[in-house]
Amino acid sequence: MTSKKKILAISGSTRRGSSNGLILKWLGNAYRDKLDFELFDDLALLPHFNPDLDVEPTPAEVKQFRDRIASADGILICTPEYIFALPGALKNAIEWTVSTTLLMDKPLAFIVASGLGEKTFESLTIIMKTVGARMPVESTLLIQGARAKINADGTIKDESAKHALDELMQSFMVTLEIE
Repeated sequence: MTSKKKILAISGSTRRGSSNGLILKWLGNAYRDKLDFELFDDLALLPHFNPDLDVEPTPAEVKQFRDRIASADGILICTPEYIFALPGALKNAIEWTVSTTLLMDKPLAFIVASGLGEKTFESLTIIMKTVGARMPVESTLLIQGARAKINADGTIKDESAKHALDELMQSFMVTLEIE
C-alpha cells in the first residue's frame, strides 16, 4: 500500500478558531483516510517580506515555511477576505515563495470562505496562476456567508457547502493523482 499524500493546509486567517481554520480541520478529518493533513497556522510568525532578506541564509521562519511547502505533495489554502482583498499575512507568505520555484506545478486547491469573498477569489486565482501552481478551476471554491454555514465546533452544517467542499476535494485528489 502506498503512503498517503501529504497536504500542507494553510489558513489565511491568523485568528484562532477562525472559520477558515475550522474548515481545514473538518477537511483534514473527513479525508484522513486518503490524505495526511499538516495544518500551517503560523502565518503571523513570518517576517514582513523584504527582498533584502530573501538571500541566504533566509530568516529561520521563512526557511521552515519553505521546507514545509517543499515536502508537501499539495497545498490547500482556506482564507477569508479582508476589505475586499487577500489578508496581509497570507499575501506576505506567498511573497516569500515568489523568488523560488516551490509552487511551480505544485498541486494546489483553495477556498475563499468569507462574507462575500469575490475580490479575494479573483486575486488568489491570478496570484496562484502567476506562481505556476497546478490548480484546475474545479479545485477552487468560494463559500459566501461562511460563518453561517459552520458550527462553532467546526461541523459544516450547510449541505450545499459540504457538497461543494467534497467536489473541491475530489478535483484536488485527481490533481494529486490519487485514484
